[in-house]
Amino acid sequence: MVLTIFTLIHVLISFIAIISGFVVVFAMLRGGLPARWTKIFWTTTALTILTGFLFPFHGVTPAFVLGFIALAVFAVAMFASRSRWRRTYAVTIVLSLYFNIFVLIVQSFQKIPALKDLAPTQTEAPFKLTQLVVLILFTALGVAAAIRSRDQAVQTQVKEDI
Repeated sequence: MVLTIFTLIHVLISFIAIISGFVVVFAMLRGGLPARWTKIFWTTTALTILTGFLFPFHGVTPAFVLGFIALAVFAVAMFASRSRWRRTYAVTIVLSLYFNIFVLIVQSFQKIPALKDLAPTQTEAPFKLTQLVVLILFTALGVAAAIRSRDQAVQTQVKEDI
């Protein structure tokens, strides 16, 4: 029962991270970073990473490795947000959102019966194709974010929400 409630909380936090991440990425592509949405994105992304480590595990799993990679990206993003690494910051926003979407796809193919029937071991073509399409889309978003960003302090680009 406790694990079920914890899982629900983790999933809700993850969905908030995904929604706020899309708001931030598309605002960034239009030339701004909405302060409130950016704070929500980074807070919920950090909580998603940290709560992911609290699930029971036995040995090193792919989820555990991805969690450490996401944590490293988060650390780089926090450093970049306080420096003049505007492009790095933009790319880490997109990469962090991609990690959340990657896990959403994995979990969807594990938990949603129709998707599980299509790819029961996640080695089948529907799963691989879905992940490939998402990877291509996020690569394009990352490139666009890097191109649209200039090497200037992130703080000067953050716009207060109305």
